[in-house]
Amino acid sequence: MDTPATHPVSDNSAARIFDDSEWFDVGGNRLKPVYLPEDRLQAVIRLIKKASQKLKLFFYMFEGDDVGKIILNGLVDACNRGVKVELMVDSFGSNGAPRGFFDPFEQAGGNFAIFSPRFSTSYFVRNHQKILIADDRLALVGGFNIANQYFDQHPADEDKEHDDTSWVDLGIIIDGPEVVKLADYYNLLSDWVHNNNGNIRLLQKMVRQWDAGDGNFRWLLGGPSNRLSRWARAIKKDLERGQRLDLISAYFSPGQGLLRRIARLSKRGGEDRLILPGKTDNAATIGASRLLYGYLLKRGVRIFEYQPKRLHVKLVIIDNAVYIGSANFDLRSLFINVELMVRIEDQAFANHMRLLVDQMCTDALPISTKLHKARKGILNRLRWTLSYFVVNILDYTVTRRLNFGVKK
Repeated sequence: MDTPATHPVSDNSAARIFDDSEWFDVGGNRLKPVYLPEDRLQAVIRLIKKASQKLKLFFYMFEGDDVGKIILNGLVDACNRGVKVELMVDSFGSNGAPRGFFDPFEQAGGNFAIFSPRFSTSYFVRNHQKILIADDRLALVGGFNIANQYFDQHPADEDKEHDDTSWVDLGIIIDGPEVVKLADYYNLLSDWVHNNNGNIRLLQKMVRQWDAGDGNFRWLLGGPSNRLSRWARAIKKDLERGQRLDLISAYFSPGQGLLRRIARLSKRGGEDRLILPGKTDNAATIGASRLLYGYLLKRGVRIFEYQPKRLHVKLVIIDNAVYIGSANFDLRSLFINVELMVRIEDQAFANHMRLLVDQMCTDALPISTKLHKARKGILNRLRWTLSYFVVNILDYTVTRRLNFGVKK
């Protein structure tokens, strides 16, 4: 029987353990990944408390649970001490918050707006970004939303044995001049939400015309388009010349173009390592990924399914380039959703982030050809195929209700 790996999977994993307290200097900016749930929650709280002039936030999902109340109270406190605070949320992702939940924030003087009203021409386009900017100098971006399950928080009367409902996630703190450019983008997005909300053509134009630059530090956007997003085009270019890929993704269902480039990297003698979810609240996304396993395994790609908790990390490392942000590796993130990925090219930082991949591999189930064949019956293939097409069209909050019999 296949079991999670219990041995080091790369040469340096035995020598060092991933530590999310380390800071890195890249081009005059200080960077620190935040991985542990308590570290991520404290990072959000600290950035809100540190702001003295301006706070800018965007979250796909902002729930009215314990974590949501903590963060909203922090924003109200910031308003009361004279900080100019703006909060935007996605209408679809945040529709679980109770009616009137954000009223105290607005009453305290906060600027609150909702991306794309649900019933409009932009219904299928979701803003999936997660952004927090303090004083245009300090930023936190990543994959996590504002809700209990993203920070391993549970009500006092809930049995901790149910902790597999929590999400494993990742963010990055950036302190330095590059945050000014992120703040510039936020201002463009805010202008669209307040003045042109629902106008897809103007949203497409804004995303298309955004200049990410060509240096070692790039803010890469994605948005509704019939072409690959900027962040996907950057990854495509890196894959075409890269020798090593490490990828962790909550949802993995790319198109044939990127799939072939992943396979070619392995075929030409490089190394491919993918960590994908073994648990989720959206079982159809697991089925969509498994549809692609056979093609990749035949071409030497190593695949692991993470076991301890639900996987929500979005991390791509190609040689010395590290991508962290909001985008999954699926067609929605590639062509439809508004996404933000930061690309940081730095050898020391890339080596450090690979330690996280090493660590997570030890808690993951290696997918062998034998295991994949055992799973690949006719009925499962039908389920996987149906899952692939559905999850690449519908929003995640819808597809999590559709599992097509795929085991979570």
